[in-house]
Amino acid sequence: MKEELNYGDDYKYIPVTSILSGVGQQVTNDIYCYTNQVVNLCFVGNSDGWSLIDAGMPRSAEKIIKEAESRFGPNTRPEAIILTHGHFDHVGSIIELVEHWNVPIYAHEMEIPYLTGQKRYADPDSSVEGGLVARMSPYFPNEPIQLGTHVKPLPENRTVPTLDGWKWIHTPGHAPGHVSLFREEDRALIAGDAFVTVRQDSLFKVLVQDREVTGPPRYFTTDWDLARESVTKLACLNPTVAVTGHGVPIKGEVLKDNLEKLAKNFDDMARPDYGKYLN
Repeated sequence: MKEELNYGDDYKYIPVTSILSGVGQQVTNDIYCYTNQVVNLCFVGNSDGWSLIDAGMPRSAEKIIKEAESRFGPNTRPEAIILTHGHFDHVGSIIELVEHWNVPIYAHEMEIPYLTGQKRYADPDSSVEGGLVARMSPYFPNEPIQLGTHVKPLPENRTVPTLDGWKWIHTPGHAPGHVSLFREEDRALIAGDAFVTVRQDSLFKVLVQDREVTGPPRYFTTDWDLARESVTKLACLNPTVAVTGHGVPIKGEVLKDNLEKLAKNFDDMARPDYGKYLN
């Protein structure tokens, strides 16, 4: 009998977007960043083999598949889908994608309960310091989804299935099992929401994609001490290029200087002054 996959009852199209929605950017010779409304996905690899990092907003599967086929040819499919975490804007089209491609999904073992119907994330904090997006956050999907046996835990040795040379790094704070991906060879970083390059709680800044290296989206972040430790951990890697879950890719001295500054001044730059998840 076919395994039943389903989203939470609150999963729906979210009418928020940005000027970069539908735009792709070649970040390195094998990393392609594609913006789906307000969130970034990564296609890592080439036509001989590639994997998808994260799965976009709800009801976006057709656009993601079309972008993949534009890059890699008709009827292409990834070797796997790797999830940085399970918030709705990173798994919004995962079921349609896995049904279309029939490929495995990998996530940190601490995220598996949120991806198999066992747990729901803490409610978003609409009271947190920030802009209009934070106020809208109670309307975002937050119920657990059911991926069944399609989702598997990332290997304990920190390798990333299908992606040679990449390691996963546990970067909690924004989500319990949040991971970032790092490749030592060229010091490329896929950060997920451990830090982002746009003030995600501000609707205007999201719309125009105003670049600002800052901490994780405030309304979904529940442990600010862990979030600070995660940023420090990533800064110590000294990445040369980074793709974040929200905002534009960043590289070189701009990345180095801003990430170091964020790590040193996290409480002033990222931690909100008020909100229900402050320690």
